[in-house]
Amino acid sequence: MASWALELLGFSLSLLGLIGTLITTILPHWWRSAHVGTNILTAVAYVRGLWMECVWHSTGVFQCQAHRSQLALPADLRAARAMMVISCLLAVLAAGVAVLGMRCTRCAEGSPAKAAMACGGGAGLVTAGLLCLVPVAWSTSDVVVDFYNPTLPAGMKYEIGQALYLGFASSALTMLGGALLCASRLESEAPFRPHPEVGVLPSSGPPSASKGNHVPSLASACHSCYRLSDYV
Repeated sequence: MASWALELLGFSLSLLGLIGTLITTILPHWWRSAHVGTNILTAVAYVRGLWMECVWHSTGVFQCQAHRSQLALPADLRAARAMMVISCLLAVLAAGVAVLGMRCTRCAEGSPAKAAMACGGGAGLVTAGLLCLVPVAWSTSDVVVDFYNPTLPAGMKYEIGQALYLGFASSALTMLGGALLCASRLESEAPFRPHPEVGVLPSSGPPSASKGNHVPSLASACHSCYRLSDYV
């Protein structure tokens, strides 16, 4: 019963992590920067993500523009795109395989491949979480380093966006859920070794022999035997 609960908990956490990873990939709030001029009407806020950059004016106008040139993008941004897309696809595939290997489904029921599918799905989810964590942590490091760089103009500095915080939480949930799925199947497949019962085995001899601790003598054993002189 404990392994069932562990399996359901792991899949639920992985599903939440998958949804968070998808949202993190789509949202443009990876880097944010606020610039306030002398006039409040000119106050703007910039946010930039993997696919687009947006400008929010104090008048309430919110405009977004996608990155047009793919080749002109920085190498780290293109690598972050690729890793996030691979993380999403791998998480979806691993979640599907894990569902087939769960005990609550009837697919491959009674087959040893069912446990292998659950463990394989869990391992895939852990890998997907790592693929999500790498670009999120790398982007956060770049933001912090540039923010404290004294030679960089203030207008070119960004702060950590909300999508990066969501990315950290999503990767942690995905990896934790995958690890719980693997642990639940490994726990259920552990061999059961019963403890031997300590007791006195029943004797197969005659009742007269089991009442005492001494071995009966030859005379008492042949007491009921017939004598040869009775037949003469």
